[in-house]
Order: sequence, then C-alpha cells, then structure tokens
Amino acid sequence: MPEKVTVEVEGRRLQLSNMGKVLYAEDGFTKGQVIDYYVRIAEVLLPHLAGRPLTVKRYPDGVDGKFFFEKNIPSHAPSWVRRVELPTPGSTRQRETISYIVVEALPTLVWLANLAALELHIPQWTVGPRGGVRGANLLVFDLDPGPPATIVECARVATMVRDVLADDGLQGWPKTSGSKGMQVYVPLREVDPERPWAYAKELAQKISAAAPKQVVWQMTKALRPGKVLIDWSQNNAAKTTVAPYSLRAQAKPTVSTPITWDEVEACRAVADLRFTASDVLARIEEYGDLAAPLLELRQPLPR
Repeated sequence: MPEKVTVEVEGRRLQLSNMGKVLYAEDGFTKGQVIDYYVRIAEVLLPHLAGRPLTVKRYPDGVDGKFFFEKNIPSHAPSWVRRVELPTPGSTRQRETISYIVVEALPTLVWLANLAALELHIPQWTVGPRGGVRGANLLVFDLDPGPPATIVECARVATMVRDVLADDGLQGWPKTSGSKGMQVYVPLREVDPERPWAYAKELAQKISAAAPKQVVWQMTKALRPGKVLIDWSQNNAAKTTVAPYSLRAQAKPTVSTPITWDEVEACRAVADLRFTASDVLARIEEYGDLAAPLLELRQPLPR
C-alpha cells in the first residue's frame, strides 16, 4: 500500500497517509479502516456535529500509544475547514480565545480521521453561521459506573432517569458511551446553559435520594464503587461529551451508539450494549439514525 495517497472528497483534494497503520492492535483495525468507517457513517454523524465546536482526542500511534486532546485547529489545516474563534472557557471574556473546528461536511471528517482523531467530543450548545454562541439545545445525563458496576447497572439507572424525565413531560434518548457507561439525551428548545445544568443536578440528586444503594450524584470517587454516577456536570458550557457515532479508543473499535429503550431494558451483560464500527454500520442499515429525534424535537425545559 502506498505511504501516501491523494483522494478527492466532494471536490476537496486530500492527501491521506499511513493507511495501513494499525490503530487498534487487538483487532488489527487500521487507519484506512477508521477513515472508511467515518466516510460510511457520515450521513448520520454529520448532523449531530453541525454547529458544535469540536474537541478531538488524537491517537497518532494507536489506542495503546500516547494521545492528546486538541481544541485549537492545527496550523496546517486546509483553508476550507470551518473554524470559529471563541473565548477560552473560564477566562476573562474575550481575552483568550480558541479557534475551534466546526465539522460541516465530509471532507473535514476525512481530514480529521487522517490525523487519527479517533474520538469526537461536542458541547450541548451550538454556534450560528457567523460564529455567534447560541444556547443549549441538548441536556445530557452521563452515567458512569464505579467498578464493579458496569453498563448493566447503568441501564437500570437510565430507566430511572427516563421515568423521572417523563414525570416532567420530557422524553430522553439513550446511547452507549462506547466505553464503560452510557448517556441519556434530552432535546430542548434553546435555553441558557445554566438552566439544564441546574435541572440535571436537581434530577440526579432526586434519583440518588430515591436509590442511594445504586446511584450517586457527587463527584467524590470514594462514594462511587459499585454505584452509578449520574454526571450532571457534563451540562456545563465548558464541557463536552462524546458525539453519537464517534469511535472510542478502546481495545476494539467500539462506537458511542444510539440504542432503543427496549435494548436498555433487556441489557443483562456488558456485551449486550457493546458495539463496534461494523456493528454500528449494520445497525444503521436496519434502524437508521436512532438519535434523529435529538435533531428534530425541541422540548421546553421545566422551570
């Protein structure tokens, strides 16, 4: 296989390199296969990235090697990659900025995959066409199991989250994290990010009080063994969560996968909710985008 190959993607010329390099040693999954996955999943992935400043997790030497988070767009990025200049979270307003990538089309996705940007992380808010910051239109409950708890326990807690949301007239949609846990997403009418953050914290506290042997809402690690943390803090405007259909840097090329509530309720083993790139491509053929309501439905957040 040539060391470098030039391809045209939707009218953009890209030079891809090291296509045969193995990035997932246990599976022999190569960079070429990573790029192929992102090309094939793009139709359902791109709408979930649209308008959201991107943070990537890059693994140039594969998932067993060193990695780094990257928020700032690299200096060598093609001019056609969309970028948006935003204040650094936590800094004095407008004093320090980050030039984020916003993925709008397949060429940018392929370019990122060629950089071994395996993981794609996004906030719950968006930017407009001119780069203006908009409110949050997603609320997320990140369910993180404290060993020996696993995604099986997360599934039980996810149904608790679903039912409490229903009491407030809200619908949620589940997805696996592609790692240990899972998330429940709630599509919202655009709102100040402080409001979903406060609402998520209150709901996490409520569920923890009702099921203290199963659930914890505090971040204190000493409280978490054997329980599921409902991480409400992911709604902080400065934080990101792994995007639907993103690969994860696990031993095998697992994917953060939208799932059904029937699958959540039926989960009895870790393998029940563990999906690799090939699994997810097959699921798209069968189900389409199970997370599509996150793009279409806009629910009012209760006061």
